[in-house]
Amino acid sequence: MKNYDIEMWRYARELKAPSARPELGHDHIKNASVILQSVEIRTNEWKLRGGPVLPRNQVKRRILFLGGSITLGWGVPESKTITSLVEAALHEKGESVDVLNGGVGNYNAERYVQRFFYELEGVEPTDIVVQYFLRDAEKLDPTAGNWFLRHSQLAVTIWIAVSRLLNKSGERSLVEHYQDVYRDDQPGFIEMQRQLRQLAEYAGKRNLGLYLAMTPDIHNLRDYPFGFIHDKMRSIAQANGYKFVDLLPALGTLSPEHIWAMPGDPHPNALGHKLMAEGILPVLDQ
Repeated sequence: MKNYDIEMWRYARELKAPSARPELGHDHIKNASVILQSVEIRTNEWKLRGGPVLPRNQVKRRILFLGGSITLGWGVPESKTITSLVEAALHEKGESVDVLNGGVGNYNAERYVQRFFYELEGVEPTDIVVQYFLRDAEKLDPTAGNWFLRHSQLAVTIWIAVSRLLNKSGERSLVEHYQDVYRDDQPGFIEMQRQLRQLAEYAGKRNLGLYLAMTPDIHNLRDYPFGFIHDKMRSIAQANGYKFVDLLPALGTLSPEHIWAMPGDPHPNALGHKLMAEGILPVLDQ
């Protein structure tokens, strides 16, 4: 069985590079392909997951998803990611559309919004979907990271073991952590709102479709403890003109063994992506 932490380390080492923009921290390498967690992740000339992007005049509608590793589809074959499934479903309805995957691992709202302005305006989307996750209001270290960890598998293995000993935390402490993250005076929370406003202003001036898909943490869907974040993000999204979609109901009460990408890896698997696609499709299809 693959080791989740080592595969994430390989992702950072083989498919990412430090960004010239300090606020991004890192970015994908373009036109690359790596097998990670037994799944190919390939990037195109725009550093997006997937194959070549069609010339803009070949599709009437272009939907761009922004987000982190869930949007990327970590551990999920490309054809079974939320973006590929939404595109296939809209094609079945006869739409001239493509759906682009702008997910990058270890990104927050500041990073994926700024990456759009720095690198992705040129894809000329008609619609932008922010696939928002709980961590997206956290402040992230702008540095490129530890060189030794980046280049030594032994070092990263030791670092993981030590980190787990020092950071044993259950659901209660995770809830407390996010209660702190989403306090009104927290810099990351303030910055996240600023970034979403900036994107909303851009979309409003160009009459773009704008959506925020609230993506739940999937550790405990049966007794979900983070509803307070979903409520807060609904208010923020609607105040800024986003069409808000809560993906929690779409995922139901599935247990980790049914929805995790693999044991120890709390990313949605192919079933999770299928359910998320079904959850957002009615809003995109209006």
